[in-house]
Amino acid sequence: MIDFLVESAFKTGCLSVESEALIRQVLATKGCKSADIDSLQKLWDALNTGCIRREAGSKLAMPLLERR
Repeated sequence: MIDFLVESAFKTGCLSVESEALIRQVLATKGCKSADIDSLQKLWDALNTGCIRREAGSKLAMPLLERR
């Protein structure tokens, strides 16, 4: 599911509020698989470089990825 949400963000150039909430929900309920971490890292990098914007607007905190 996370792969699908990340792929959608890359296709549209925007991480929607709904997609972000679903990502958080999946992480909270299922935990992370290595493929999920890789997808989230790509998303994080794209957000930080401005390739993808956040619909929510405020700064996104992802401590799990910031430590890598």
